Amino acid sequence: MTKALHDQSLTELSTALQTKQVSAVELAQHFLARAKADTTGSFLALNEDATLAQAKASDARLAAGNGGCLEGVPLAHKDVFVTREFPTTAGSKILSGYRSPFDATVVQKLGTLADGSVGAGMVTLGKLNCDEFAMGSSNENSAYGAVKNPWDATRIPGGSSGGSAAAVAARLTPAATGTDTGGSIRQPASFCGITGIKPTYGRASRYGMIAYASSLDQAGPMARSAEDCALLLSAMCGPDLDRDSTSLDVPTDNFSAQLGDSLQGLRIGIPKEFFGDGLAADVRTAIDAALNTLQAQGAKLVPITLPRTELAIPVYYIIAPAEASSNLSRFDGVKFGHRAKDYTDLVSMYKKTRAEGFGEEVKRRIMTGAYVLSHGYYDAYYLQAQKIRRMIADDFQRAFAECDVIAGPVAPTVAWQLGNNASDPLADYLADIFTLPASLAGLPGMSVPVGFGEGGMPVGMQLIGNYLQEARLLNVAHQYQLNTDFHNAKPEGV
Repeated sequence: MTKALHDQSLTELSTALQTKQVSAVELAQHFLARAKADTTGSFLALNEDATLAQAKASDARLAAGNGGCLEGVPLAHKDVFVTREFPTTAGSKILSGYRSPFDATVVQKLGTLADGSVGAGMVTLGKLNCDEFAMGSSNENSAYGAVKNPWDATRIPGGSSGGSAAAVAARLTPAATGTDTGGSIRQPASFCGITGIKPTYGRASRYGMIAYASSLDQAGPMARSAEDCALLLSAMCGPDLDRDSTSLDVPTDNFSAQLGDSLQGLRIGIPKEFFGDGLAADVRTAIDAALNTLQAQGAKLVPITLPRTELAIPVYYIIAPAEASSNLSRFDGVKFGHRAKDYTDLVSMYKKTRAEGFGEEVKRRIMTGAYVLSHGYYDAYYLQAQKIRRMIADDFQRAFAECDVIAGPVAPTVAWQLGNNASDPLADYLADIFTLPASLAGLPGMSVPVGFGEGGMPVGMQLIGNYLQEARLLNVAHQYQLNTDFHNAKPEGV
C-alpha cells in the first residue's frame, strides 16, 4: 500500500518529486489543506498564494533539471525567522502585523537565495507558533494562544519551538525550523516524539533570526528522523560572515555522508548527574532501553561526570535574561510593530508600548536581565555566571577525553498538563536542567524518540557531541532508528 504523502520522509518526498509521481504544487496543496484543518494551534500564518507560487517555481526547476537538493518539498518556519511573504511576530503582540523586507539567511538557504539563485528549493507553507520571543519551555507564553500536544491535547508540546514540534508530529508539515537557546529544539522534539538537532553555536547563521540571547541562540531542523534532519542541516548551515559576526568560518558539511558508519567501539558517556532522583522512572526506563539497543550495536557505555550540571540553571537564567534585556530594547514603538495609542511624550510612549506589547514572561526576563547588569550587581551575578559558564564548558571537554558522545534524558518528565506551572514559572525553568549545559557550552545536541512514558506520551533521548560533531550525533541517531520504529509512530487520528 502506498504511503500517504504526509507519512513520507523528506527523502521519499524528494524522490517522488524527482520521478514525477507528484508535483510540488500538488504536494503544497496537500499540506496546506492539512494546515488549514490544524487543531493544535501550530500555525500562526499561511499565505496560500505565496506558497503555491513557490511550488510552481519549483516545478519549473524540476522540469528543467536544475532544482535544489530538496526541491519542491514543503516546510514551515518558526515565527522568529523573518520572512518577506509571511508576517513575523515572534509570538508577541508587540510585533503584530510586522512584515520583514527580507528573508532570514536560514529561510533563504532552505528556499531561494537573495540573488534569486536556488538554495535547497524548499516551499514555505507558513509560520509556526512559539513562546513569545522564544522565552519558555511549554509554548504557553505565546500571545496567540498555547499550542496543544498532538499526542494529548490537554498537554503542552514543549517550548519554545512547540509549534514546530507539534506541526511535524501531527503531519501538518514534513519538516520545520526551530531555534534552541536553552533546549528549545530538543525539549519539544522529545515531548512530541520527533527528531530535532541544535548544531554547534555559529554553524547556522543568526541573520534574520529575532534575537533572544545572542550568545546562545542557534537555529536547527526538526523532522521525523535523523536522516531527514541531516538533509535539512546540510542545507541550513554554512558561513555568513558578512551578515552574522558569530557565524563560524567552517565549510558546510554533508551531514548525510556518515549515516552508514558502524557504532562498533563508539564510547557513549553516561553522566551520573543526568540520572539522579529527579528523573522520572518512566523516562529512565525508556532511556535505559535505548542505551541497551546502542550497546547491542557495538557501542560501549562509559560512566562520566558533569559536576556543574545543577549550576546550569542559575547561570542560564542570569546570562540569557541579561542579553534579552539588551536585545528587546529595540521594541519601543518607534520603527516597527505595536505602538500605544494614548501617550503624552516619548518616554510615556516607550513605557505604554512595552507594557501593552510584551507578555508576563518577557517582562519578567527583561527585569531580571536589567537587574543583573545594573551597577553593584554586575560583578556579583553576571560576571560570576560567565565564569561558571566557562567551567561548564571545561567539564564537557574533560568528559570528551573519555567518550565520543554523551547520552541521557532531554527532560526529567514527559510533557505535563497545560496550565500546570502557570503560577510557578520556576518549575518550567527547572525542567531545562538537562538541556542547558550543552547550550551554555555551545555544543551540538539532539533529541531522538526512544519510547513512551506516562499517559502514552513520547520520551526523547538526548545526544550531545563535541564541537562540530553533528555528523557523528546524526549517525548514532540514524543507526538507532534503523533498529527501532519510535520515530515513525504518530498520534491517534493523525
